[in-house]
Order: sequence, then structure tokens, then C-alpha cells
Amino acid sequence: MSSKQTQPTQSQPQSSAALQSSFQSLLDNYQTTIPARVKLIDSFLLFIFISGVLQFAYRVLVTSYPFYAFAGGFGSTVGQFVLLAGLRAQVAPGRDGEFKEVSQERAFADFCAASVILHLFAFNFLG
Repeated sequence: MSSKQTQPTQSQPQSSAALQSSFQSLLDNYQTTIPARVKLIDSFLLFIFISGVLQFAYRVLVTSYPFYAFAGGFGSTVGQFVLLAGLRAQVAPGRDGEFKEVSQERAFADFCAASVILHLFAFNFLG
């Protein structure tokens, strides 16, 4: 019986190194060019996304017994994510185009007003 031994190719370490290098370049560019205000919004977006995933996983794996509680909480999470993504689009650097005439303070005030309305609807949905 003969056994074939395969030689490891050099493309795997090179592609892994290229991927790691491009990720590091992306991270360095993000940290140097994105303002702290937008980084805070990105952190909150990540938190809301993880919160929504955990709520949905709980509903699928454990129970959805108080369905209106799940629907209100999950809807509030999704709505807040959408509102926050809109705020990020308005305050991000290089926002030439449709949001050019909207000031960052006005965008934040609109976000706060829409968030209050969203949470009033979610609270009302709970019963």
C-alpha cells in the first residue's frame, strides 16, 4: 500500500496573511478617520443588533409565551436599529448629497423625537 502525502500549498498562508493584513488596514483606517461620535453610534448599533439576536434566539429556543411582550420588545429593537442607522447616515463624515443641508444637531433631535414615538408605540403594544 502506498500512501500519498500532499505538500501544503503556499497559497493558504499567503491568503490568510493577506486577509489579516487587509483587516488590520481596515481597522486602522476606521480608527483614524471616523470621529468618536460615529464610533459611539456604531457601538450602540452593535449592542442593539446583539440584543435583537438574543431576543429572537430566546423566542425560538425557549418560548414565546407572552407573545405581545416579544413582539413589542423585538419590534422596538428593530425600529431603534433602523432609526440609529438613519442617524449614522446623516452624521457620518463625507455625507455629500441628500443629507448635506441637515445639521448634525437637527438629525439628533429628529432621532430623539422618533425614538420617543417608537417606544410609546412599543409600550402601548404591550397592553
